[in-house]
Order: sequence, then C-alpha cells, then structure tokens
Amino acid sequence: MISVLKRILGFSKKESIRILMYHQVLPQSIAYKNDLIVTVENLEEQLTYIKNNFTTVFFKDLEYSKSVENKIILTLDDGYYNNLRYLMPLLEKHQMKATIFIPTELIQNNINGEERVYMNFDEIRSLNSKLIEIALHSHSHRNFSQLKLQEAETDLLKNIEILEQNGINFTKVLAYPYGKFPKEKERRKEFFEMLEKIGITSAMRIGNNIAAYPFKNRFEVNRIDIKYGDTLKTFKRKLKFGKTKL
Repeated sequence: MISVLKRILGFSKKESIRILMYHQVLPQSIAYKNDLIVTVENLEEQLTYIKNNFTTVFFKDLEYSKSVENKIILTLDDGYYNNLRYLMPLLEKHQMKATIFIPTELIQNNINGEERVYMNFDEIRSLNSKLIEIALHSHSHRNFSQLKLQEAETDLLKNIEILEQNGINFTKVLAYPYGKFPKEKERRKEFFEMLEKIGITSAMRIGNNIAAYPFKNRFEVNRIDIKYGDTLKTFKRKLKFGKTKL
C-alpha cells in the first residue's frame, strides 16, 4: 500500500522504473486477437504518450541513469521479424530505445524456413545500436522451472555462445521464457547462484508491478505485460500502477 501511495503521489521518480513487455508488432489490418500482439496503431499511441512523459533507457545504462526521472524500458521477447519491419520505423521516428530478448534456437531454426517468423542473425546484428539493446532469452525457450539446474546452465551458456559466435553485442540481462523460474526455496537459491556464476546481471519475470533500481531482487525483476486489447486508458493505468486492478 505504501508503494502504491508513493506512485500516486509522484514520489521515488528517480528510483522507479517501468519495464514493459511486448512480443509481436503488426498493423491492425493483419493483426489477429492475441495477447502477444500489439498493433502498430496502438503502439504508435503508446510511444507518443511515453515520449511525452518518460525517458527510455537500456539495461546496460541503468547505473549511469540513476538521476533520470520517469525511466522506462521497452522490452520485446523472441526477436520476431515483424519487430524489424514495424517496430524499428516507430523507434526511429520517435528516437526511442528498446531491448529485444533473443532465444537463439528459435532464430537458428527459422533461418532456412519459408515463413519469416523471426529475424536472422545478420538482421539482429545490423539493428541500430543507438535504438536497440540485445539481451538473453535462453537458447531453447524452455520453462526454467521444469529444468534441472545443469540443463538450465547449459541452455544459457549456449544462448551466450551463439550470440558471441554471430558477432552480436548483448547485455547479460535475461528474460525468463514464460516468466518462469524455480520457486521452491532451495532450488531457487541454487538457480540464482548459477545465474550469478555465469555473469547474468539481472533477470526479468512478469509480475505486473513497477520496479525500482537498484533492483531489490535482481533475479526477480517485474515487467508489465502490454496486451492486444489494451486501450490507451488501460495502458496509462498500467504505467501508473503496474496493473489495472489494485
């Protein structure tokens, strides 16, 4: 309740940070109802609102952005080809930043596919580094809560290795596939120790709450899920409270 009151009253503007979660971006004319899609038209409205009220930052620059008020990070999961086609022109138009979390096996499997679902490594590497930050989303996009510790570590090291092999600069921030990670106390402790050992600086769950930097629990950072049917009014409420229901 205290944190909610602080947000309502405008306190902690420097510490608070909104981290938004998107996936696919498609024009209204070809979009279909799916919570993993945001239309180009809705995103244009949202970015215009963000531009007038917030400052977009990268994860890698958070330490240097402590004095910035009303920080926000736009994140997109999976590296969809439609991000290149429809998101990038909007970011260029508004000169805003976003972080794309890459699951390397999905990118690999789509390289020779007829249907362009994901960007290829050449396209990811060529993204404007002033507007796009690349980060980790596992290799095989499996649910970490269902994997053994060694399986999870092997998967993440593969994620890192393939990005490095393809000459892609990235930040060692992880978005958990499906927002899932081990919850049982001892397994969670071992899992977080593994993340630290391999150099992961922070990891994103969903949570639908406003985060604060420095992160209190850096491997359980909240993101705010932006969905297909969100009106601008709903979007503004999510940015204010992290969720639509208190």
